[in-house]
Amino acid sequence: MFLLSAALLTLLPRFVVTHATHHVQDQEPFTQSHLDELERKWGTDWGFSGISTFAHLPHIRCLSHPKTDYDIGIIGAPFDTAVSYRPGARFGPRAIRAGSSRQTSFRGYNPRANLNPYTSWAKIVDCGDIPITPFDNALALRQMSEAFIELGGRSSTPESRSSPTSYLHKPKLLTLGGDHSIALPALRALKHAYGQPIAVVHFDAHLDTWHPAKYPSAWIDPDDPTTQSFFNHGSMFWIAATEGLIANGSSVHAGLRTRLSGDEPEDFDDDSSQGWIRISTDDIDDIGVKGVIKSIMDRVGNDVPVYLSIDIDVIDPGLAPGTGTPEPGGWTTRELIRILRGIEEMNVVGADIVEVSPAYDGGTEATGLAAAQIAYEVLTSIVRKGLIEQAKTPVEAEVEEKGKDEL
Repeated sequence: MFLLSAALLTLLPRFVVTHATHHVQDQEPFTQSHLDELERKWGTDWGFSGISTFAHLPHIRCLSHPKTDYDIGIIGAPFDTAVSYRPGARFGPRAIRAGSSRQTSFRGYNPRANLNPYTSWAKIVDCGDIPITPFDNALALRQMSEAFIELGGRSSTPESRSSPTSYLHKPKLLTLGGDHSIALPALRALKHAYGQPIAVVHFDAHLDTWHPAKYPSAWIDPDDPTTQSFFNHGSMFWIAATEGLIANGSSVHAGLRTRLSGDEPEDFDDDSSQGWIRISTDDIDDIGVKGVIKSIMDRVGNDVPVYLSIDIDVIDPGLAPGTGTPEPGGWTTRELIRILRGIEEMNVVGADIVEVSPAYDGGTEATGLAAAQIAYEVLTSIVRKGLIEQAKTPVEAEVEEKGKDEL
């Protein structure tokens, strides 16, 4: 009996292969009309169905698929071991993707911008997450730095590369954090890609330009820049300044309401010496949304490459409680979105939305929803900027050609 069973088992793989081959041979070729019909019937998702990618966009592991081109890539950075208070932002990318589930290409039209960012000129893909170690911050920083540099060297789509509009030539990354320290490796990659320091427009309750030794510890050498604890979510812009990554004189904080170190405002002095100007949360009461927009645009302008860095704690924790270092008295979600819309003429070359820590959201998903809506507005603005630049290009070429003719 045992010998008979063994003999049958040896024949089983041949039977399976033969059966499978027979099925394939009997399969009629699919016509294009049949494929189109299948796509029409089954190719869409409701907000509550499908695999959780950002806005139901196609998912590609961009880091391991270098032949994939895109104009805007959404990349998750699930890292939170550089925080000073509440952890949990490693789950931020997942929460923001879940918050975007009601965004779809068939219902993505943005009336204020007169466009649908998901069906316009830009090929937008969800690049998945950077696999970042939670055990070793030095290794995590190396992983993120290499990942952003890798993605920063990728190509945009053939149509964008061949466009006379330079804004389309390099793909843009929107990073879903993760704690705010992820901005440091992102800025390293942008300087590498653009060959110059990058202006930063930073929405946050906190400065994030603190000297790392401002966090008290008798266990470190405050003059040793290789100290691992120096890499944290309150000092990454200080490190970026020392590495020459930030354009001194063109960067802005907006939404500040933080407490400072010690008994004097020397944190502000350190911040100013790094080339920043500061717009406090309270300033909106005096100068309004339009005044905040004007202050940012007067500082940054339209030409310098800009990294847009949005800490969700710029919003009042009554509206976005799911964050690591909440500070009462913040802007509303609506005020932040209005400001972001007003600065969309900036030359944004990369962006992040960070510090979403969904464990503190309760069952509301309020912070993830707010972050997803902010991401939608940032994507809309990047796409609209591309359309505006493309509209300018033919006119400039025409003027140049006319000048040649007159010569």
